[in-house]
Amino acid sequence: MKYSEKWGDSIESAVQLALQDLKLTRDQVTVTVLEQPSKGFFGIGSKLAKVRVEEIEKEEPKTVKAEKVEKNYKKEEKPAPAAVAEPEEKKEEAPRQQAEKKKRNNRRKKDKAPRQEFKIEGEVAQISARPEDLTVAEEHPAKEFLEKLMSEMGLEATVTVASNADSVYVDIDGKDTGTVIGKRGQTLDAVQYLTSLVVNKGEDEYIRVVVDAEGYRAKREITLEKLAYRLAEKAVKTGRSVRLEPMNPYERKVIHTTLQTVPSVTTKSEGNEPYRRVVIEPAKK
Repeated sequence: MKYSEKWGDSIESAVQLALQDLKLTRDQVTVTVLEQPSKGFFGIGSKLAKVRVEEIEKEEPKTVKAEKVEKNYKKEEKPAPAAVAEPEEKKEEAPRQQAEKKKRNNRRKKDKAPRQEFKIEGEVAQISARPEDLTVAEEHPAKEFLEKLMSEMGLEATVTVASNADSVYVDIDGKDTGTVIGKRGQTLDAVQYLTSLVVNKGEDEYIRVVVDAEGYRAKREITLEKLAYRLAEKAVKTGRSVRLEPMNPYERKVIHTTLQTVPSVTTKSEGNEPYRRVVIEPAKK
């Protein structure tokens, strides 16, 4: 049975994405709502709709009458032929042939070149790598803002800020970091956006701000890299495009960058923020 699970800003949009993926119409499927959408509070804690769309199984009609079956059965009913003993030569030959066939198959497997294009070399997050010239700042607008925000939210967490001329990196640690991260990092992204507004207020040149919690971004990047390779392999095997769930610009960049060196697929983004997603397509031959 074919099925597809999709995310969307509404139940209907998620269903449409699943129908496109399955190449079916609405009357050919059943729809199960896995998660209801929610707008959240000022964009923090918002949730997408998630649905599971399954193809309806078709029952084959029974057109053969009982009389016809019985008639055919009587026609085909014949006495079993007497067993003929196999010559001793053939009995010895069969195991030998099977052994030789097994050896040939093993040689073919060894000779087959390994598929390197989908292999991840180690677990190193490249995109989230930090500059080497960062210095820890005891006093900084980002630190002051986030410590106040943590206090107002009733969260226990420590804030560490390191910066250079054009970047600010913030690390949040403590027992409440799970709340700061939120579902798939959505709350962390919202906190980063607010911190960026505070840091860049009144500045002539844009300063990049990255807010992390318990090393979440590097771990998420490694997860996305593995996901990119797995779905790229799926696209090549099936010969069909694969659409990922909506992601923020940073996560889409991880997918695009990871698959740049895989010649058998191409990637593109489609849709509007905040529901823009990556599409992985088999490369045209």
